[in-house]
Amino acid sequence: MAELFHGAGGYRWLDSFVMGTIIQLGTHRFCEKFLTRQIDPTGRQYDQMTQAARSGCMNNVEGSERGATSKETEMKLTDVARASLAELCNDYVFWLLKKRRTPWPKLSSEARAVYDIRLDKPEYGSDVLHDSCEHILKQQEKFNQWLVSDDDAVMANVLIILIARTINMLNHQLGAQGEKFVQEGGFREQLKEVRTEELARREGAPLCPECGAPMRKRMAKSGKNAGTPFWGCSAYPKCNGTKEVEK
Repeated sequence: MAELFHGAGGYRWLDSFVMGTIIQLGTHRFCEKFLTRQIDPTGRQYDQMTQAARSGCMNNVEGSERGATSKETEMKLTDVARASLAELCNDYVFWLLKKRRTPWPKLSSEARAVYDIRLDKPEYGSDVLHDSCEHILKQQEKFNQWLVSDDDAVMANVLIILIARTINMLNHQLGAQGEKFVQEGGFREQLKEVRTEELARREGAPLCPECGAPMRKRMAKSGKNAGTPFWGCSAYPKCNGTKEVEK
């Protein structure tokens, strides 16, 4: 998953971003073509579907950009992107069900033709914005035989498959982000860890008997020991380790 860590604008190297943008473009075309005034008189379904498509793409972007500051925030935003695409997928499934149709079977020839198309590896020069947009349009062309269809069921089926593929990509991203978070965290997590260790050093704190993290001196607020100092684990609430303060 080396493509995850290109720094600012690194999301443009992500296949999940490229595919998410293709889904967003496809969803806009689907809604403009098939959500007529008769079907969607208030425009609410149009708004919900296009917003879900945007969220699936833009939260992935924001998560990538925020990753240098906080890995925890990056994972949360990636998860929001995944959830938004799952919501959009259900909109397309419901569209088919209303027409008494079902999604293509995964092993059908129609579905396999879409699943078998692979994205090219990005090759950007110094003008990353221009080059990445050209790359997206070239990848979109691979699916245009379905995405420019006048058959709403064909478009819905293909977008369901593209969404499923993108959610799978985001699952892999979350796994890689989780591993990196455990190993080093982002700037905010590192800063908190350094601060905790420095405060513990000044207080002459012992290590937690449960998890080995530095402990912090705290004061009991209730019970028979109210007002009595004790050592509490700095990893609380993940760890509830405590220790008496030696007199």
